[in-house]
Amino acid sequence: MKIALGISGGIAAYKAAEIVRLLQDRGVRVQVIMTRSAQEFIRPLTFAALSGEKVITDMFAAESAPPNIDSAIEHISVAQSIDALLVSPATADVIAKFAQGIANDFLTTLYLAATVPVVVAPAMNVNMWNHEATQVNVEILRKRGVKIVEPDSGYLACGMVGQGRLAENSSIVAALMEALGAQQDLTGETVLITAGPTREKIDPVRYLTNRSSGRMGYAIAEAALRRGARVLLVSGPTGLTPPGAAETTKVESAAEMREAVMKLLPQSTIVIKTAAVSDYRPKEPATQKIKRKGPMSLELEPTVDILAEIARSRESQIVIGFAAETQNVLDNARKKLTAKALDAIVVNDVSREGVGFDSERNAVTIITRDEVIEVPETTKWDVAQRVLDQAAHLRSHTRAAVKATN
Repeated sequence: MKIALGISGGIAAYKAAEIVRLLQDRGVRVQVIMTRSAQEFIRPLTFAALSGEKVITDMFAAESAPPNIDSAIEHISVAQSIDALLVSPATADVIAKFAQGIANDFLTTLYLAATVPVVVAPAMNVNMWNHEATQVNVEILRKRGVKIVEPDSGYLACGMVGQGRLAENSSIVAALMEALGAQQDLTGETVLITAGPTREKIDPVRYLTNRSSGRMGYAIAEAALRRGARVLLVSGPTGLTPPGAAETTKVESAAEMREAVMKLLPQSTIVIKTAAVSDYRPKEPATQKIKRKGPMSLELEPTVDILAEIARSRESQIVIGFAAETQNVLDNARKKLTAKALDAIVVNDVSREGVGFDSERNAVTIITRDEVIEVPETTKWDVAQRVLDQAAHLRSHTRAAVKATN
């Protein structure tokens, strides 16, 4: 997900640096656009360093550069590449231009070219905010579907007291995520997620593993970040890039995964274990490469049951497990739910072609102690959202029960 952050000229421009960080914590890429006035308060280099993206400061390339058709229509390409436009802080000038359709710089032109959700966070002197012209322009934008994050009241930079101070960054980010359809119901939660396969060493060059790609766990990690959670990701070997804001621990074997998970468990409030952990490992791995000499036997022993240990060791955490089955799918999942004292289990039939392992798609059943939720074939991103919906529901229900007993 990518958004454009427009910064206009006001003393609150420096606060946009934290907005970039808060959005990155939710796995959102940020393209910064600065007006000329904004550059008088804070330099573009700050946002280039924070965002890792080019900062756009003008409609056209520098005069010393040769003519470039790409720069001449960059506002169109940016408009087509973003999922939302956020303007923070938004001055009375920018609000007026948006309302009247004036397009005389990159930001105002981008606004007219964009067909995505727009969120505007005004900041200005109290008299400027209360002026009829400003209020008329704000109302015009509201009627066009622009989400306005009203300024707070308090002491202003000009020395006056009243409404006009930029809203808190957390409120601005929450409004943007809501506009993107990413509710912030996991704010304050720490979600511990395991993902991918494990590898159990046979000799220095061979190992036992499985077909898990890690896509499901990584999708849940990114979705949880966007919903406001802190994410602790423990990942087996995958070819995936973890979400930048996730606190990722890379492991290889089941034993390493168990050690990492149990170390992080006390920090978590929700545990979602998607990893396909090897059930067995070689009892005595060879210290040298095993040479081919004909038939051989490999003695295996069970690995530690991480999910069962989590359930035994937890305090108030919600614990959700995953189960990959090929037969008696629901019956086996229910047995696992009960035997391991889980709050919920997500089961899929991995014998089906095109879903589950090695696929961007999945079809699952979410089973709790009270209900069975069918999630027909869809993307793993959609499945991740459904799993997190259930996690948030279980967390809320648990808290309500604790509150009632107290």
